[in-house]
Order: sequence, then structure tokens, then C-alpha cells
Amino acid sequence: MSLRGVSAAFALAVWCLTGAQVSAGTYCGAASYGCCPTTACQPVACYTTCRVERQTCYRTVYDTVSEPQTYNVSRTVIDTTYEDVQETCYRTVVETAYRDESYTVQRPVYECSEREEKYTVMRPVYETSYRDQSYTVRRPVWEQSMREVRRVVQRPVMETVEQEVRQTVMRQVVETVNQERCYTVMRPVTTYRTVRQDCGQWQVQRVYHPGPVVPRISLDECGCPRTCMVQCPGFYTCRRVWCPNIVERQIPCTTMRPEVVRQVCPVQVCRMVPETVVTKVPRQVCRIECQEVCDQIPVRTCRWVCENVVQKVPVRTCRMVAEECVRKVPVQTCRMVSEQCSRRVPYCVSRQEPFQVTRRVCRSVPREEVTQCTRYVTRCVPRQEAYEVCRMVPETVCPTTACATGGCANGACDATPVPVDSSTGKPVLTPTPDAAPAPAPQPNPPETEPERAPATASPSV
Repeated sequence: MSLRGVSAAFALAVWCLTGAQVSAGTYCGAASYGCCPTTACQPVACYTTCRVERQTCYRTVYDTVSEPQTYNVSRTVIDTTYEDVQETCYRTVVETAYRDESYTVQRPVYECSEREEKYTVMRPVYETSYRDQSYTVRRPVWEQSMREVRRVVQRPVMETVEQEVRQTVMRQVVETVNQERCYTVMRPVTTYRTVRQDCGQWQVQRVYHPGPVVPRISLDECGCPRTCMVQCPGFYTCRRVWCPNIVERQIPCTTMRPEVVRQVCPVQVCRMVPETVVTKVPRQVCRIECQEVCDQIPVRTCRWVCENVVQKVPVRTCRMVAEECVRKVPVQTCRMVSEQCSRRVPYCVSRQEPFQVTRRVCRSVPREEVTQCTRYVTRCVPRQEAYEVCRMVPETVCPTTACATGGCANGACDATPVPVDSSTGKPVLTPTPDAAPAPAPQPNPPETEPERAPATASPSV
């Protein structure tokens, strides 16, 4: 069934349900749907409807699978060997000898004596006296009196008046308009991007390391031992250095881009028409009347009375009296006395003594070793995936029992009697629904769309 036919049937049913409650004056003398018979609301002609048809389609999906791969890698292994080397070294042997030595020392001799010392001290003498310190205080005196206060009060008075209220009521009006709708379809787009890959390799380099610097004892021209620093022989080590090799290659990338499809569809729009209704509502009004009130308020006042208070304050004074004192101070004197002493002084005598030393020297020996490694190689595996495609198929439906019920039950389907209004004697006009137009073309979704989810619903009409 087309959208226009559905809209006409829906509008006819709404007017049949609501038209009986509206007076004839509302439609300005036109016919209403309040007396519409049952057979007028039934389908009387063939109409077109849409049937949902589901179809199973298949698409190719590529899965990425990682497989282990074994390969051989040659690497350099450094072995360390040790050799024993005999060397003759010299060490210094220190021996202790003694000699006699005379020296003179000064020894202090302390003597004690006393001497008299006179000094003057100040002794404090305290005296107490009294002084007059009188002050004036203020004492509060409270008195009670009455004061007259006048004030204005407001008294509410209620009155009832009628007020005209205007109210806007929204009336529903149904219209059919053409609306353009858009929906988005995802389309696959293949692009290429450049990827840089490092295909370098490891190389072995020899590095020379100088030996350590060690101290050694040797004899000079006079036969005296001396210490000098000697550089030991160095050694070589091997290290692996990575040599990069950057290679660029193109990788295809498939992305889904949205595409907007526009379609014009008839849409039933319901709008509200404002209508003004005037009613009278009784309302209570409150007005305020003013009234003067006189009150007597007690008032308490305070006045201050001055009084003189006499007070004696004791005052303590201090004066210093000088006194002379004598004390004895001990005095210590020191004098130095010379004495002759003798002592044994040790001293060191060194000599060179040879000895044999065995030293182990390490040496690095490189060798090639083959190692087996495992890496994962990715590859794409295609498989078939099933999905459903839904599309709308137009279908024509013809009614077979149009005259089985209602006013046509007696078999007179061709001649339908015209109803007559009993009060006025005029025929009542019955509106005839519009003929069903041809169905609008529906866009069919593609049956096979690789690399995206299957469509589950068609655009709503």
C-alpha cells in the first residue's frame, strides 16, 4: 500500500472518530465524517504493499595467520684462553738499625706565694615610704519613665471580582508534505602507503684495548732502586655492529568511506493551530487599609554620679653604701731548669731482593658458530563469510470480502444509498478516499558489499 493511501486512510479514521463531537457550524456548512458508514472505511480497491525479502549472500574475508619458520644464523663466539708467564721481580727489604743521640731538655719548677689586694663594694640599703594616690570613679543611677509611641498598621480587606481570562487552545491539523531524507552508505576505497623497513645486517669488528700501566722497580746507574710505570701489552676483542639498509615498499590499505544518498519521501505532518477561548473567572482581591495606633512604652534611663576615692600606696626606695674590703690572692711563679738526656734513635736501611712471579695472560680467540632461530611469517588466508541482505519487494493486494458486511450485506454493492438528514431533509455528503497512486521506487541495497557489515534494514518510508 502506498504512503498516500495510508495517509488518506489514517485521516479518514481520525475524522470519523472526532467529527461526531463537533457541531456542523464548525465546518462552515461542509459535510462531516461523523455519519461515515463502516463500509466507507474498508478497502474497496486493490492496493500495493511492501514485503520484506531476505537473501543470503557470501563475501570473501581475509584472515592473517602467523606460521613459525626456522632459519640458521652464523655468529662469532669469542673464547678466552690463559697462559702462564714467568717474570723476575725485585722487592725492597727494609731493616731497622739504632744509634745513640744526646739532647738537652728544660724542666719547669713552680713556686707559690700570696699577695694582699684591696677593693670597694656597694651594699644596697632599702627604705619604705607612703604616697597619696586618690582617684575618681563613676557610678550608674537608673531611672524609670513612660514614653508615648504612635504607629500606623495596615489591615487587609478581601473583595470578590470577576476577571476575564483569555486562553489559547491548540487544535490539531494533519498535512502531508514531501521530505528529503538522507542516509549514509559505506563504500570501500583502496589506497597505498609507503612503509620504510630496515633490512640491514650485523658485522663483526675487532677493537684493540691497551694493557694496564703497572709500577716496576729497577736500578739506576748508581745501583739505587727506583720505581717506574710500565705499559703492559694490549689485547683485541670482537664486537657486532649493525649496518642499516632502509628499503621502501608500497602497502595497499582498504578503508570504508561514507557516501550520502538522498531520497524524497512523503511524510505526514501534524501541526497545532492556536484558537483563543475567553472565560470569566471569579477572583478574590485583597486591599490594605491604614490605621493609626498609640502605645505606651516604659523607658529606663541611666545617669552617672562621680565619687572620689582616697588611697595610700607604699613606695620602696633603695640607696647604695660603699664599703672597703681586703682579700689575699695566691700567686704562682715558674722558672726553667736545664737537664742533659740521652736516647736511642731507630732508622731504616733498605736493600733489593729478587723473586720469581708467575702471571696468567688472557687471550681472546674468535670462532664461528651456527645457531638455529625461529621467526613467525604472516600470510593472508581467504575464507567465505555468509551475511543476510534485506530488501523491500512491492506486492499488489486485492480485497475479496468487500461486500460481506456493513451496508452492502444485501448484495447491492453498486448502488449505495445516499443518507438524508432527518432535521433538514438535505442529503449528507460522504467524502470519497483518494485513489491509491503508484508506489514510489524503493532503493535496493547492493547484494554483495565486501569488507563491510551486511545491511539489516532498508531506509524507512
